[in-house]
Amino acid sequence: MKTTVKTLLTGFALGLFFCSHAQLPNTASAQDFKKVIRDYPNQFRHLQGELLQEKNQSTDYDLNFPFGSVEKAVITRYSSKGKPVVACEALVVTTENFADAARKYHSIYATFNNMAVKMDNGVTFYLKGTYEAPVEEVRFNSSMLVFEKPEPYVSKMKVEVSMQYEFMEWTVRVKIYDRDREDAEQGDQIDEEELDD
Repeated sequence: MKTTVKTLLTGFALGLFFCSHAQLPNTASAQDFKKVIRDYPNQFRHLQGELLQEKNQSTDYDLNFPFGSVEKAVITRYSSKGKPVVACEALVVTTENFADAARKYHSIYATFNNMAVKMDNGVTFYLKGTYEAPVEEVRFNSSMLVFEKPEPYVSKMKVEVSMQYEFMEWTVRVKIYDRDREDAEQGDQIDEEELDD
């Protein structure tokens, strides 16, 4: 009887040990994403690392800290209508299996939805979004999250969790960026007077 109890307790303890270690990368990534979101008002300047690539209209930088369990993370700077725009994108997973990518996509979305983020000024905001279930035939799926009741300095920030089929593999990404318009809006807005001219 004592041997059976001892074996069960040892098995239970080992199970807890492996379960807790299996979840560390997700926890580390959630904390890292919070760190990135907290620096959004500074346009990620405190997190900007080495120059990776300079293009005609944008510049990519590495992050200056190890970013949990993501495969790659990049800060991109460009301008839109003369205003500086910034984005931080992380490639979280690449897999050939749709079901594996879909599980990771849902898991990441669930991590962000209702996430409390305490900004550097002490104000706490909560991310809220609507989950869009992935469909294999669509090849691109995304769910958008925003701060509930944001103050002006974070009102344009969006967090997008996306799943895309590219180069025979599914990728799951998280992008934190400025967004002035809703998806329903297309192109530049033109006054009716301009059309009459």
